[in-house]
Amino acid sequence: MSASIRRRLALLVLSSIVLIWGIALVSSYRQAKNEVGEWEEARLAELAQMLALLDQRNLTVLANARIDVREEEKGGEPGANDSDDDDTLPRDALFQVRSANGTVLAGSPQLRALQAWDLPVPRVSGTEDMTLGGQIWHTFTLRDTVLGHTVRVFEPANTRSDLVSGVASRIARPTLIALPVLALLVWFSIGWSLAPLKTLSRVIRVRDINRLEPVDIGRAPTEVRPLVDAINLVLSRLRHSIERERAFTADAAHELKTPLAAIKVQAQLALAESDPSLQQLAMERVVQGVDRSARLAEQLLLLARLDVHERIPTAPLKLTVVAKDALLANEHNAEQKNIRVTLTGDPHAEIKAEPVLIGILLDNLLDNAIKYGSAGGTVEVDVQHTTDRVQLTMRDDGPGVAPDDLARLTNRFFRATGTQSPGSGLGLSIVARIAEHFDATMNINTGIGGRGLAVEVSFPAYIKAG
Repeated sequence: MSASIRRRLALLVLSSIVLIWGIALVSSYRQAKNEVGEWEEARLAELAQMLALLDQRNLTVLANARIDVREEEKGGEPGANDSDDDDTLPRDALFQVRSANGTVLAGSPQLRALQAWDLPVPRVSGTEDMTLGGQIWHTFTLRDTVLGHTVRVFEPANTRSDLVSGVASRIARPTLIALPVLALLVWFSIGWSLAPLKTLSRVIRVRDINRLEPVDIGRAPTEVRPLVDAINLVLSRLRHSIERERAFTADAAHELKTPLAAIKVQAQLALAESDPSLQQLAMERVVQGVDRSARLAEQLLLLARLDVHERIPTAPLKLTVVAKDALLANEHNAEQKNIRVTLTGDPHAEIKAEPVLIGILLDNLLDNAIKYGSAGGTVEVDVQHTTDRVQLTMRDDGPGVAPDDLARLTNRFFRATGTQSPGSGLGLSIVARIAEHFDATMNINTGIGGRGLAVEVSFPAYIKAG
């Protein structure tokens, strides 16, 4: 079928109309045929009743005459075309009248030639079709209970009468004339109805690539409105995505500029300083600045990877096993601040995720808890397994954050008021994105003893089949 919606709709509509009209024509033809049959039966009954009223002399005269029962005669209707109508040829009705004892009182002589003179008479009045002389005849039998006579009328079947075909032709003729006109009307009507689609295509085609505001084509039809809304939704998402990327690029450039500037200053100090110990200190700070820049770059790349919704392969993993690896990786930082880190909970709790990303999530949570926790304090890592969830909780007893800053902790590059420890402000943002990627929920509350911070991440539990 054609890819054109206009052509497809026109074909479907016209095909449906032709089908319905065809069914109507066949139905009308059959109904007309039944009506003509009933009319012929009624006419034979009337003829039999008339013959029953005649005396024997009149019956004898009528038997030797002709009873023309043609339904149409040539030239009977102005403008009629009867060239193919058998009714233009003689078509006579025959009859036979019998007395109560079965004696034939009068009858058409032609019945002898048709071998129908001595046919048995039906016991009841009614119609019957039979074949006489190789032709179908309609018969009607009338039993007169008053005179005791039996009248039987024979009429050759008019198999080519134009009464029935005339009804069909009168229905079909307007249809054949109207169909081309209707096709044109349907074609132009569908084209007019699809005009908003052409308008929408033209508006989008000529639109500047930098224009991302909603498309407006005026009063759109109900069927076109969902398409316009979908396009506007895509444009809105694209606009927000571009704005987010621009803000992300600007923030990333700003965050990278600070450590790069510090590295440059420390390198210049190392070059200008003659004291070996001061040169060593400056170079150590250069290395620290490079490490911070490298970590920031890694975090930015990870966020970019998560933002494009890249599907990452997952596998069942025990959360406590990944947590132990994260504790070992951050053990040195904890020892430097004399912070005690504990791990409790269900060692068999499993989730379905990617181990490296879950390790990054735990590493960022631990790094934040240790970095912003109080020296000599405590960090608690707890894993709990419920019916269908596995909850990871990271708590510390540090100074915490102001209530107004809690809702903004997962924003990129946001750092709470009064924070002194170095950082990029991406840690909790990365945690939130990884949690979202694996259909987990994240909540931030107060930590141990009403102090510090507690981050709760709830994952869907992995349930083994069977």
